[in-house]
Amino acid sequence: MTIQTTRLSDPAVRAFVAAVNAHDREAFLATLSPDATMADDGDDRDLDQWIDREIFSSNGHLEVDNESNGGRALVGRYRNDTWGEMRTRWNFTVDGEGRIARFETGQA
Repeated sequence: MTIQTTRLSDPAVRAFVAAVNAHDREAFLATLSPDATMADDGDDRDLDQWIDREIFSSNGHLEVDNESNGGRALVGRYRNDTWGEMRTRWNFTVDGEGRIARFETGQA
């Protein structure tokens, strides 16, 4: 069963998912710390290139099926125009200011 975005536990993660699904780059970037990093399937990636390719230019969308670790670990169905839909996991590190310092994603 899908968890509504507004019901996700962690405020930073909730804002991240909402921005992805709204295709709102400005709101998305506001969820990240200035030096945020990310990894996809275990490999560190260039954040700007990855979000453009995997989220914003390909209409990314995340439906969360479950959360753990206080809402900082998600499993859900991610889809975009490039890859279609796949089951993915997402892990977030949130800094002391409530912004995402790192996220890691990959197939679940």
